[in-house]
Amino acid sequence: MFTIDYHSPIGVIEISGTEKAVHSILFSEKELAENVVDGYTPNVLVTCCEQLDAYFKGIRRDFSFPMELGGTPFQKQVWNALTTIPYAATGSYKDIAYNIGNEKAVRAVGSANGKNKLCIVIPCHRIIGANGTLTGYAGGLWRKEWLLSHEQKFGQTIQ
Repeated sequence: MFTIDYHSPIGVIEISGTEKAVHSILFSEKELAENVVDGYTPNVLVTCCEQLDAYFKGIRRDFSFPMELGGTPFQKQVWNALTTIPYAATGSYKDIAYNIGNEKAVRAVGSANGKNKLCIVIPCHRIIGANGTLTGYAGGLWRKEWLLSHEQKFGQTIQ
């Protein structure tokens, strides 16, 4: 497993993976990037950094590098449903539960959402409360608010 740090506008993001796929993209509380790209860094991690950089610059909406989703079949179903929420849009746990055909699984959807290890790419930040308020986010509500605002800002300009 390889790890690199990407210094984003909302803090250091730690990216981990193998030569074949990215396994996690998680916010870190590090002040500075410690794990830098070097001659041993797999191309897939470099591509992930480049695509995240384009996202933060407002020129990319989705991601195309190989990813490995670890988790239960239910969690993977929830995470795949999260990817159907369009850029600059929002949804709720209830929406996701309905989308996966299990309307009563709202709490389980919330739990799966919280275990997402591919932040931004699997856009759990786009989940808000059914009443329109911000709900919990593993990276902190301030990051969630920033990401939603960022997508709103660039939502109309990206083709």
